[in-house]
Amino acid sequence: MDLGLKDRVYVVTGATRGLGYASAAALVADGAKVVITGREEKAAVEAAAALGSNAVGVGADNADPASAQRLVDTARERFGRFDGILISVGGPAPGSAASNTDEQWTAAFESVFLGAVRLARTAAGELGEGGAIGFVLSGSVYEPIGGLTISNGLRPGLAGFAKSLSDEVGPRGIRVLGLLPGRIATDRMKQLDGLSPDPAAARTANESRIPLRRYGTPEEFGRVAAFALSPAASYLTGVMVPVDGGALRGF
Repeated sequence: MDLGLKDRVYVVTGATRGLGYASAAALVADGAKVVITGREEKAAVEAAAALGSNAVGVGADNADPASAQRLVDTARERFGRFDGILISVGGPAPGSAASNTDEQWTAAFESVFLGAVRLARTAAGELGEGGAIGFVLSGSVYEPIGGLTISNGLRPGLAGFAKSLSDEVGPRGIRVLGLLPGRIATDRMKQLDGLSPDPAAARTANESRIPLRRYGTPEEFGRVAAFALSPAASYLTGVMVPVDGGALRGF
């Protein structure tokens, strides 16, 4: 299937590894060009180099108000156009409702929530018909995850923002959607499951609750992200798409 991605240009944030990198790789594999970001410029440049000449790496912190416009400008300066953005942000600090501090909430709000809103708002102002804005969120949009209270609080808010934005920019032919990864075998997921005294037992227990009985791979997620951003998904907007092996119930 031709996704129509050839020579289209996307920004993918938080893409030096994990789901962001896998998504950038899938876009490039189907002919797109990407600007990938990471907090450390060296890591972003190295990750882009691994993807080849159709990728460029930029050091950018989502919490920096100047980052959003700089990334759009980089896409146009390097590749001559800008067709969409995938906003992938790092997970906030784990903890409970009682243990997370004001400082942790504030830091997470700046990077996870407000940083993502800024990126999407800037992209919406720069995109034309056929543009796409994607958010990498979490199954916590629908079901709280134990030990991740800040994520449980912020990600559903971003889903609401995405839906509101999709209503506003839809008449201009711009799509907005969210992707909800479940247990994907990334470094962060391994770290979270490693909090158990027995990581192997934790993985087995988690897999038993997934209808497909296995963790997903970053590459599987990346292919879904590439499709969602592509012209092939031209009537898909205003939705949250679980990529979780069927773990969420009723969605």
